[in-house]
Amino acid sequence: MKKIIIAFSLVSLIAVSCKKELNIIDTNNPSPSAAASEAGVISLGQGAIYRNGFFDLKYSDGVYGRFWAGATGFHEMMGDIIGVEAANAYINQIGCPNKVTLDNGTVVLNPSAVNTQYALLRSVNVNAQSGSNPTYYEWAYMYNMIVASNSVIAIANKSAYTSEAATKKATILAWAYYWKGYAYARIGSIYYAGLIQNASFEDQSTNGNYVSKEALITESNKMFDNAATQLAAATTVSAYTEVLSKLVPSFLQTGKGGVFSKAEFLRNINTMKARNILVNTPIAAMSTAQWSSILTLTNDGIKSSDKIFTGRTDPNGDFLGTTIADKVQSSASATGTYKLSERWIQDFKTGDKRFTNNITKLNAGVGNFNQDRGNSFNTRWTLKKAGNGLAGVVVYANSDPGANEITLCGTYEENELMKAEATLYVGGFSAASITTAMALVDNVRNYQGAGLDPTVATTMAEAKEEIRKERRIALAFKGLSFYDARRLDIIDPSKSRTGAVVLAGTTGILNTNATINYGFLDYWDVPDNELAYNPAAAGSAPIKNPK
Repeated sequence: MKKIIIAFSLVSLIAVSCKKELNIIDTNNPSPSAAASEAGVISLGQGAIYRNGFFDLKYSDGVYGRFWAGATGFHEMMGDIIGVEAANAYINQIGCPNKVTLDNGTVVLNPSAVNTQYALLRSVNVNAQSGSNPTYYEWAYMYNMIVASNSVIAIANKSAYTSEAATKKATILAWAYYWKGYAYARIGSIYYAGLIQNASFEDQSTNGNYVSKEALITESNKMFDNAATQLAAATTVSAYTEVLSKLVPSFLQTGKGGVFSKAEFLRNINTMKARNILVNTPIAAMSTAQWSSILTLTNDGIKSSDKIFTGRTDPNGDFLGTTIADKVQSSASATGTYKLSERWIQDFKTGDKRFTNNITKLNAGVGNFNQDRGNSFNTRWTLKKAGNGLAGVVVYANSDPGANEITLCGTYEENELMKAEATLYVGGFSAASITTAMALVDNVRNYQGAGLDPTVATTMAEAKEEIRKERRIALAFKGLSFYDARRLDIIDPSKSRTGAVVLAGTTGILNTNATINYGFLDYWDVPDNELAYNPAAAGSAPIKNPK
């Protein structure tokens, strides 16, 4: 039978104290049969997500990092939150616009030999590129997670439990189905087609029946619903809590992370289902029914006090050695792998304490005012490690071990901003709906300690712009910015961002009214790393974006 090329090894982990890193057990040849017990399947359930889904991969690159600094970093580059000059796996070209028109009318074209991102992604999407194919990474990580989760589901159904078997099994199944839903959501939100994969690690069998991105999102929602069904079956609270406290590593049970109640778990699911609708539908094509569904889901989505899925760095880098933001923060004289986009900086409102607490002006602009790789990554700004100490204000980066907490899935801020946008559209942009929506935006700003006056918008355009900017600031480094640029129709080759700040020329001339034509592919083709070993069967959905 065919083998899905990206499912390589299943790693088992055990929960440890918050002072220790994840304990990796038999990474090369774990025995699934050894997991057919309560302790074994719980350990497997933890490792299937945190190692197989986010860390272990056949190929990786030390410059941009693993899933959270690498695959999600690609999204933030295309969303123009960050830029990069390094050329590893073509990352400097992934976020390079097709064209920048400067204030004086000078046109700076993408200097790549293939000239556009469309052409770049097609030219390097070949199996021979191995880890230098940027389209490989997210696909590989997420199918690792799906196959590993399938193994957890299979073993959970046949494991022996010491007590409260029904609740414990249901809790493990809810966990595995949730993460399958998450993985399908990510695949369906970036690739034009994909596979519905129900094989476990033991057989790794697959099929060549590629389905559309819409079908992948449907599968994602189905898995989220399966998780909700299993939560309903977990009727003994103490047993549910006992199992979840072992599935979530103990060093992640702090800050916003922790052992969440069933109600909190369900609200996390609702926020993710709302995201599935929002980020995969062009805003011009959104129906009233879709906006109403988002409003219903977010009204019962993540609350400010809820525990959520988080990640945290640890001394050995077993799960998170670095994050996107950690690869930006630096001293005032240089930056790390990624550079802060000038366009992200310009979206801060005057007086925002999040800027004051986190952003440092460089002694000299960074990027060497490079021309041969484009100049959109040139910047005057960087992140301050651990912030400037403003009480109650969000900190974007802290590379000290255990100090940087990131969010893996949905957040309160994302939920409120989706609710705000849905409120506008469901309310027909009435004065009342604008007032309500801006109050939701203020909830997010207050939650993050922005210290801004209440938001006032009197027109539809003003209200939409407040939400656009706040999503960029509040949700930065979470891998959502590209989805917004896509659905707001900013990345199409025929569209542009105007009034943009750009440093250009060999001396870094400041432009404040530049026009950027991004020209980024909205959904990526299926990676050839997969197709080379598992070609599309007759009747498959198209595997290549027709754009």
